[in-house]
Amino acid sequence: MDRLAKARSRAGAALRAMRVKARGVGRSVREKVYLTYPAKLLKEPVIYQLGHKFRVVTNIRGANISAQVGLVALEIDGPESEVGAAIQWLAEIGVKVEPIEKNVIE
Repeated sequence: MDRLAKARSRAGAALRAMRVKARGVGRSVREKVYLTYPAKLLKEPVIYQLGHKFRVVTNIRGANISAQVGLVALEIDGPESEVGAAIQWLAEIGVKVEPIEKNVIE
């Protein structure tokens, strides 16, 4: 390997290391949950806030909203610590969080 190739290899390794560090410590996980909103939170942008408060990506898989309650099937992806903190925050603001069973057909 010539010097240019070695330099490129080292630069690539350094860039990959910086990306891993920027993502945070811990493995990446995907949690699938049902969110049940009380009436007082139906007009609040809870999922938007979730994506801005924590380093997670959300994917709404289904939703049913009435005047009294909201039910959302949500995937939350991100570092394990961030996903856990996001779920805890949801519970703290009054959203009921329940795991979607692993054997549910997608």
